[in-house]
Amino acid sequence: MTEIEIGRGKRGRRAYSFDDIAIVPSRRTRDPEEVSISWQIDAYQFGLPFLAAPMDSVMSPDTAIAFGRLGGLGVLDLEGLWTRYEDPTPQLAEIASLDGAAVTARMQELYAEPIKPELITARLTQMREAGVTVAGALSPQRTQEHWKTVVDAGVDLFVIRGTTVSAEHVSSHAEPLNLKRFIYELDVPVIVGGAGTYTAALHLMRTGAAGVLVGFGGGAAHTTRQTLGIQTPMATAIADVAAARRDYLDESGGRYVHVIADGGMGRSGDVVKAIACGSDAVMIGAALARAVEAPGRGYHWGSEAHHLQLPRGERVQVGALAPLEEILHGPGRSADGMTNFVGALRRAMATTGYSELKEFQRVEVVVCPYSPA
Repeated sequence: MTEIEIGRGKRGRRAYSFDDIAIVPSRRTRDPEEVSISWQIDAYQFGLPFLAAPMDSVMSPDTAIAFGRLGGLGVLDLEGLWTRYEDPTPQLAEIASLDGAAVTARMQELYAEPIKPELITARLTQMREAGVTVAGALSPQRTQEHWKTVVDAGVDLFVIRGTTVSAEHVSSHAEPLNLKRFIYELDVPVIVGGAGTYTAALHLMRTGAAGVLVGFGGGAAHTTRQTLGIQTPMATAIADVAAARRDYLDESGGRYVHVIADGGMGRSGDVVKAIACGSDAVMIGAALARAVEAPGRGYHWGSEAHHLQLPRGERVQVGALAPLEEILHGPGRSADGMTNFVGALRRAMATTGYSELKEFQRVEVVVCPYSPA
């Protein structure tokens, strides 16, 4: 690909965000009712290709259950307040009420409470007893400490999620998590990420992961670009990782690894573009934090916002917009792409003539940078 000269000593590849691209209709259209958006990973099938991000402002055990019953996969943060406090309702209310200048320091204090293994078990058991697919997330740093508790509690899908996760972490202070050995010895499918490049994703696929999360630094509650200078524009990142999936399919003799876009999809059009660029499913956070049932009470934050040494996120106000079911299934009551994500995806696929998600990945995409007024 053509590189751009930044200066005489540095060149860079042009990368594209969702706002830089658009999909193009073809010669065929369909009825939206005849479009299938179901998705399957390993033995688990879902009516919607949506995963709820493991963030305290998005998912509680109750909202994970509700999200599962609506057709998606709710992923609970097993390092969040729900595994640190017996009843974190007062802590969640306090975070929502804090003055902006004090919120980071107070969140650091609240999240300093130790994780309790018995609460991990209790939360996952609650989800299992509700009859939904059970998914929980740990960071790579905490996986070795808590994985056995998670598996013993009966998790169906194990998510290892970090700002960036590599298959080759190097440390002179502690033995790093050996992802390949860990996944090989585990009896449940693992989704791992984030990754933002072809090479990083290919190495994660070779560990035996069932799915790879794509993206870091681009979500609504992240400040990674400002604090670390790191960002992966999502349209390019997804297309790169989709290419790694294709090449790994050939390399492995037919093993398919699911690509899951993670971050930067606050509106339904972004979800449509993520799948058009090659993702099999999407993990959404801010969009679901706007649900009136969301534990964040109109606010949204991630684990980066309370990092003890270097916070790389913030609490942002997203508002309590609509019930969870309305955000997913509609009806939409405004034209801003914040409700009826399912209807928008169906309509986009129908307008461009595609009936299956895998087919829709072949839709024509054009580069046309767009700046909202």
